Amino acid sequence: MHIIIGLLGSLVTIFYLLDRLGIDIGGLNPFYWYRRRAFSKKLTADPIYSIEDPLHVASLLVIGVAKLDGDLTAEQKRVAQKEFETSFSMSPKAATELFGSAAHLLAAPQLIDTQLQKLAHKNRDRFSREQAGSMLEMMGRVAAAEGQPSAAQQQFMQTVRSTLAVDQEPEGTWT
Repeated sequence: MHIIIGLLGSLVTIFYLLDRLGIDIGGLNPFYWYRRRAFSKKLTADPIYSIEDPLHVASLLVIGVAKLDGDLTAEQKRVAQKEFETSFSMSPKAATELFGSAAHLLAAPQLIDTQLQKLAHKNRDRFSREQAGSMLEMMGRVAAAEGQPSAAQQQFMQTVRSTLAVDQEPEGTWT
């Protein structure tokens, strides 16, 4: 028994001295390590990929198709907000807030195409056929706000259409 007490005493002394030297042995805990790893992945991840609401995903895709050719124009902004009001049955204030949050999340224009394709692929099961068709119509109207949509915009809309597997574009609202 005296040998076990001596071993435990020396083990406690070693841990105490390691703590006094500034060596943290708590990092060896696998549960602690897993929590830290999960938190750091969540913290450093792109916030676009954490969005799960189809309404917000659709707003990102609609604003994204307008931003493919550069910054948004006043006409594209007006058309997008009007589309949000009518299709999503929102108040003008809520539509402006949704537009602002979507435009803020799409701040890096060089990454928009790949970000939005990954977002559409990740959330394709969240959309009904009617919602996907309505979203594609909104994308088309916003892209054509200042004339004919560009080739990049048409290519992106075709990619989203094939990702969401929409053959026809039914008219409807989201509520």
